[in-house]
Amino acid sequence: MKNEIEALSIELVAALKEKKMKIATAESLTGGMVSEKITTVPGASEVLECGVCSYSNRIKHEILGVSQETLRKYTEYSIQTACEMADGIRRLSGADIGVSTTGIAGPSGALEGKPVGFTCIGISTAERTCAKEFVFGTGTGNERELVRQLAVSTALELALKEIK
Repeated sequence: MKNEIEALSIELVAALKEKKMKIATAESLTGGMVSEKITTVPGASEVLECGVCSYSNRIKHEILGVSQETLRKYTEYSIQTACEMADGIRRLSGADIGVSTTGIAGPSGALEGKPVGFTCIGISTAERTCAKEFVFGTGTGNERELVRQLAVSTALELALKEIK
């Protein structure tokens, strides 16, 4: 997993440089791990505008602009919230692409229809904003770190696909 994440980070930074694009992250589930992985790549300062660790709903709302209605109606663990987070960080930073992560890393916190490992990853560009749902892990116990690593890997991959 570590080597895969490292390779994706290198490829993403190179693609962003080539296209002269900037990226910004809004992270809840991953707590800043996506932006941290980007910054491990030499030259990342040319492409990373900022990263916001938006663990609380207050920060999701006040800094990223996620609506209270979205949080109330869909919860912070939703495609709708992931979209608003990604769009919010893109607009706040002025970056070309915003990436967001939100979900339930566990081992507790599961909701009806949203088990531990439930993850939403959002991508926002000037052309479109979208998000995808995933359920990471095998359900065999405390897999918090696995869920978070898989979310990081997938977020990097989705960002790379969006800009290619």
